[in-house]
Amino acid sequence: MILAGDVGGTKSNLGLFDLRQGKLVRLAYKHYTSHEYAGLHEVAQDFLRENGAKVTAASFGIAGPVENNTVRATNLPWVVDGAEMAKFLGIDPTRVRLLNDLEAAAYGIRVMEPSDLEVIYPGTPSPEATQVVIAAGTGLGEGILFWNGKEHIPVATEGGHADFSPGTDQQANLWKFLKKRNEFVSSETILSGRGFQNIHEFLSPYEKHPGFDPTTDPAPEITRRALAGECPVCVATLNLWIEIYGSEAGNFALRALARGGIYVAGGIAVKVLPKLKDGRFAAAVRHKEKLEDFLSTIPITVVLNQDCPLMGAAFVAAQMTKDGATGR
Repeated sequence: MILAGDVGGTKSNLGLFDLRQGKLVRLAYKHYTSHEYAGLHEVAQDFLRENGAKVTAASFGIAGPVENNTVRATNLPWVVDGAEMAKFLGIDPTRVRLLNDLEAAAYGIRVMEPSDLEVIYPGTPSPEATQVVIAAGTGLGEGILFWNGKEHIPVATEGGHADFSPGTDQQANLWKFLKKRNEFVSSETILSGRGFQNIHEFLSPYEKHPGFDPTTDPAPEITRRALAGECPVCVATLNLWIEIYGSEAGNFALRALARGGIYVAGGIAVKVLPKLKDGRFAAAVRHKEKLEDFLSTIPITVVLNQDCPLMGAAFVAAQMTKDGATGR
């Protein structure tokens, strides 16, 4: 039995999987609010108590850099140690692997079904080339699918914490606005759930909506009003956010020479899919010095299945039990 997890600052999703005829079959699933628990041990204990399963391998995608199979989560006060988790599960330490969350998402893309993906810009497909994954949610994650000549190998990064680089006068003014509030202005400061309120307050400091307080996430209200056209400031907020997201995706594609494609994952993408599809995102991806023609060949695909990182973690755990496991 395989235990897999997708652990983020807002939510932690756990699943039990079995390997049947080389395919992963999900047997149980539960969503947890991360901050209500002291650590992954508590979440796993609750999940396994409900399901009564004997785990033989486990893998968890966690937002944070992995070192020696240990992760200090970036948006949670958790330290997850693979060896301690193996002891808790009663299995060999070699059967527990911790992944960066975007590394898990990159593995997940390898097992997505066609219905889990939507191409928003076709480009010129080059499947045997390096690809990138970018995912905005509670934070901003970035990962690479490096083509080694035979297959795509996921590589973790922490690019979301790199400095935000404004590309227009308006974006430069946004940087100045945020710099007055923060020691650092990373890409994640904007390209995450909290980024919507940051942009909204930059555009209109005095106009408030429900949820503009420290205890509530304002992003759903801002994006809902923007998509419905109910609030001009919300519309402008979402448009600017999409432009910056596309620009960052284009920067990442340039750095990785991602001829094989850009995958846009994370919880926000599905919620604002109509805006991702209207051309603004793809235009921002391409708008770069000298290499617009190169960037115009790169396909852009939205990952519709929000369990992609969970599936990726399950895939990795399956590989520890039997090589060649694919699918769901």
